[in-house]
Amino acid sequence: MTATVNVKTRSGLALRAETAADLMTPNPISVEANAFVAEAVALLIDRGISAAPVIDDAGRPIGVLSRSDILVHDRDYAGHGGTDADYYHRAELTTRTGESLPAGFQVEHVDRTMVRDLMTPAVFAVAPESSAAEVVREMLALKVHRLFVVDACGVLVGVISALDVLRHLGP
Repeated sequence: MTATVNVKTRSGLALRAETAADLMTPNPISVEANAFVAEAVALLIDRGISAAPVIDDAGRPIGVLSRSDILVHDRDYAGHGGTDADYYHRAELTTRTGESLPAGFQVEHVDRTMVRDLMTPAVFAVAPESSAAEVVREMLALKVHRLFVVDACGVLVGVISALDVLRHLGP
């Protein structure tokens, strides 16, 4: 047996923000273009965010690094080598003090890829004084999940995600 529930919704949700500055998360977590991807992965995971703006030395956004960018890279990059037997003779697997390494020892290839090599090099930005309606129109037109907010000098001052917009919706 299937139950059906009729719910009447009130139309008239409104965006309770006037400007990009009202919508934005100020001082966003960002990553430098010259950071290693492994550092960026740790940052995204530790902070629980899906993407971060990539900034240059002057603090200007030059791209964005998302979890999707990292997944594509990981798919194309073999992060681990084979087992110890694939690379070394058993006699070579000892520490400097002569102690044998345990069975199952694995050689890991350290990924030296830089953030600048993986980031999406597109910057979609608005000024803090841009209207909230303009922010929503831009996000929809560009089909993006976030916009950067930059000051008159192009320095990153905030980020607006789709979730930030939803937080400001109400009757």
